[in-house]
Amino acid sequence: MRKADLVNQISEKTGIPKVDVLVTLESMFKEIKDSLSKGENIYIRGFGSFITKKRAAKIGRNIKKNVAVNIPEHLIPAFKPAKEFVAEIKKVSIEEQGQRVEN
Repeated sequence: MRKADLVNQISEKTGIPKVDVLVTLESMFKEIKDSLSKGENIYIRGFGSFITKKRAAKIGRNIKKNVAVNIPEHLIPAFKPAKEFVAEIKKVSIEEQGQRVEN
């Protein structure tokens, strides 16, 4: 599902105009990005947590030049689903998910 599909689905279920749904989603995404970039985690009860994880410094390799490259320690964004969210997904069998994708 793409963002446009999500906007359409929310608009149909709630009756809120698509433009308003899109503005709300964009605003939510921006707030999540801004908070994570400031080092603030976001906890949404029953859904999950948007957090940052620390990646240790390591040595990578530039394949074209065949030289070692130092990759410094850095943060990456991550999502950790809530227990309720995971339980809800586990209820749906793999066969049902396959049928949804095909439709």
